[in-house]
Amino acid sequence: MSQISILFVCLGNICRSPLAEGILRHLAAKAGRADAFLIDSAGTGAWHIGDPPDSRAIAVAADHDIDISGLRARKVTPADFDRFDLILALDRNNLQSLRERAPAGATARIALFSEHAFATAEDVPDPYFGGRDEFDAVYRMLYRGCASIAESPKEEPPSYSGKTSSVT
Repeated sequence: MSQISILFVCLGNICRSPLAEGILRHLAAKAGRADAFLIDSAGTGAWHIGDPPDSRAIAVAADHDIDISGLRARKVTPADFDRFDLILALDRNNLQSLRERAPAGATARIALFSEHAFATAEDVPDPYFGGRDEFDAVYRMLYRGCASIAESPKEEPPSYSGKTSSVT
């Protein structure tokens, strides 16, 4: 089986995208399929480069036996658009930013996380300015989506009638 490479992208790479990275790694390992994936995360902003995930993201992941404490924030680079098969933005603002930054001829498929996982155009809400409840809700949403991706990572996302989907 060939490896599929997935990059999760949010704004600062300290809340949603490291949670998604950790969850998918956990699910792939649990299913004995860790070698089937290359998984990473990044942000469209540079505010937190080199920082660990938000302490609330680390805590909610740890509550589910997932350790994301060793991850460090980074910004999306032009090379990511060819390094990864699939780049999943966690909200429409980051999706737009990724599309604007994609170099001409880039090979990665850029999609909205929820569109790829659930066939909806729902944003994964940014829990940064919220409390633990928001982080728990985001975890549950990411878990459901990552479980869907882990089951059939190479399938095209389900059809969605909105205009947020595109292949770059």
